[in-house]
Order: sequence, then C-alpha cells, then structure tokens
Amino acid sequence: MLWATPGQAQTAAQKLPAITLGAGMHNIRAEVATTPEQHQIGLMFRTAMGPNEGMLFIFDRPAQQCFWMKNTLIPLSVAFISDDGTVVNIEEMAPQTLESHCSVRPVRHVLEMNTGWFAKRGIKPGARLTGAPFGTPR
Repeated sequence: MLWATPGQAQTAAQKLPAITLGAGMHNIRAEVATTPEQHQIGLMFRTAMGPNEGMLFIFDRPAQQCFWMKNTLIPLSVAFISDDGTVVNIEEMAPQTLESHCSVRPVRHVLEMNTGWFAKRGIKPGARLTGAPFGTPR
C-alpha cells in the first residue's frame, strides 16, 4: 500500500489483503478495504481485474453509501449489501466519471466487480452472499 503525504497525489493501484466470498456456486476473491484511505482509493488506477476478483468495502456503521469512478480505469458493477449478505441494489458504473451510484437504503458493505459480473451470473437484489463479513462460512 502506498501512503501519500499531504499534497502528494495517489497515482498507483493499492493491493489489499483478500478474502473469499460466495455468490451461489461462484467464489469471489475480494480485497478488503476497511479504512477511509482505502475506501477513497478503492480500485483507482487498475487497468484490469481477474474474472472473479473484486473489492469489498466495509464501513463502521450502516449508512447510504455512494460511489463514483474518479481515476478508475475499468468499468465496474457495484453491489450494496446488508449485514446479513443480502444484495440491496446493484449499479453499473462507467470508468472515469463522477456520477454517484448510491445504496437505496443504509448498508455497511459494498462489493465492486467487473462490469456485468452480477448480471451474467443471475445475481439480483435479494440474492444472498456468504462469507465471514456476513456471519456465514464460505
């Protein structure tokens, strides 16, 4: 992970520890972003991501979470997820835009995957993900 000093811009992708999540029969290797700095950088500056790789953002408390794509070079799908792993809503996000994509209700978990990942696997709002952050084994 790169640490930026005041006035120094982040210009490289961050690499974070990963966990395994489940979406039905599909395994996801998700890097986990837990700090405000990690949340802010997210998947910025990446030029590619593996087919079942993503980033899970975990926040301290449920709130309406909003994401945008500044300095993010690859198109992404974002799922807003409740504490029990239920997908609340899914949005498609275009690269290098400032358009906000928000959860329709307060959540603590947000999962970014390659664009179309959820749709290609039939995962819609109401589906349930599994893994340690949701209190279920994977």
